[in-house]
Amino acid sequence: MIDAVRYVVDNGIKWRSMPVDFPAWDRVYAFFRRWRDHGLVKEFHDRLCGRVRIAEGRQAEPTAGIIDSQSVKAAASVPTASRGYDGGKKINGRKRHVIVDCLGLLLMVLVTAADVTDRQAARALLPRLREQFAKISLVWADGGYTGCLVDWAKEKLLLTLQIVKRSDDMKGFVVLPRRWVVERSLGWLMRSRRLARDYETRPDSSEAFIW
Repeated sequence: MIDAVRYVVDNGIKWRSMPVDFPAWDRVYAFFRRWRDHGLVKEFHDRLCGRVRIAEGRQAEPTAGIIDSQSVKAAASVPTASRGYDGGKKINGRKRHVIVDCLGLLLMVLVTAADVTDRQAARALLPRLREQFAKISLVWADGGYTGCLVDWAKEKLLLTLQIVKRSDDMKGFVVLPRRWVVERSLGWLMRSRRLARDYETRPDSSEAFIW
């Protein structure tokens, strides 16, 4: 069942196009739907994440993270109520807001309409991050998270939000400290055909596929 769901994510097929060597498509979809509705996708992901960190010689629970977002085009199956227009990226669709650890492993995922700003999403994500990962005290971010959000995170969550900016004299592609980790993670997502565009009617389905 797990391999069947991963096949859907990797190859971007329709549920009804499930190859015959997997279980029937409706059973696989029911399996995915139960995992999505009960939050089991994230739970099992987090267990594996802890094991990977230990295998890399780190503690199971991270102490720092990196936050960023990615706008993707939405298919016709995405309802108007949960899609929007990102004026900066010129994309009509949805936006994925993620927080990763220093290895690039996912810690938090939130899918919103593309017109939701990074600061708005961070106000929803950072309290959840603080609640689940009590040891985290530092989060790196880009210039989209500047302003009162930095003070709010410090005062309300005891969380240091450190902004990593591009200098004015930078030209072309430049690897920025810490930010490259989350950019790489967002690039990993785009390798899966199901994630190259948002096809899901429900945002929580999009989040489950990302997990």
